[in-house]
Amino acid sequence: MKVLSLGAGVQSTTLALMAAAGEIEMPDCAIFADTGAEPKPVYDHLQRLIAVLPYPVHLVSAGNIRDDLVRGTNSGGSKRFASIPFFMDRGRDGIGMARRQCTSEYKIKPIDKELRAMLGYMPRARIPAKSAEVWIGISTDEAIRMKPTMVNWKVNRWPLIERGMSRMACHDWLSRHGWTAPKSSCTFCPFRSDESWINMKATDEESFADAVNVDRALRSSGMMGSFKAVPYLHRSCKPLDEVDLRTNAEVGQPDLFMNECEGMCGV
Repeated sequence: MKVLSLGAGVQSTTLALMAAAGEIEMPDCAIFADTGAEPKPVYDHLQRLIAVLPYPVHLVSAGNIRDDLVRGTNSGGSKRFASIPFFMDRGRDGIGMARRQCTSEYKIKPIDKELRAMLGYMPRARIPAKSAEVWIGISTDEAIRMKPTMVNWKVNRWPLIERGMSRMACHDWLSRHGWTAPKSSCTFCPFRSDESWINMKATDEESFADAVNVDRALRSSGMMGSFKAVPYLHRSCKPLDEVDLRTNAEVGQPDLFMNECEGMCGV
């Protein structure tokens, strides 16, 4: 079985439409793992894609990552939440980052669960090796993100790498075919440049307000007991609505997250 991991961003949208146009082989289906926290333009774009793709798109979810994070629980409801890679003010020890557990919890696990169901195997049942081939939208400028799977019953494949396509080449392909695609990531993902925060604040006030609320919730009394440092969404370790959001060019800071979620959040 060949499955496209659809994050509804630039690269996976390009793959999805290239398959629909017959420029690459057709997958059996696509899977979109919904964290419940994508910006509205991503959900709108996804619905437009679903309407034109000649193969099915499966929508899966492990729950709403925003709600779970604010409650301090994981997707199963336990008091061990799946952390996002927020920045941590450790006082005299400087600034660190939390582990990124959200990708596994809200992307990989629900996709694997759906793959198991489609292959006809119950949880924990042994699946023959290489039963599923998962296509991931990583382009040549992000090749460092290519990683094998942790299980032998599926294999990862990167069709854009095979075709030597960069992110810009994906933009060009979409433009030639009358498409654009939004950036795919949770509204409150810390892997954002200041340009990205500025753009969100200017063009999507609802998403920016959501990120501000999550940022505040990280430091609420109920959450603080889970951390040994003070958590923030912005690298400055200041409340997001108080940050001086100048451009990276102005402050000499590179973009930490030029890539996109694309179904696997870079994993």
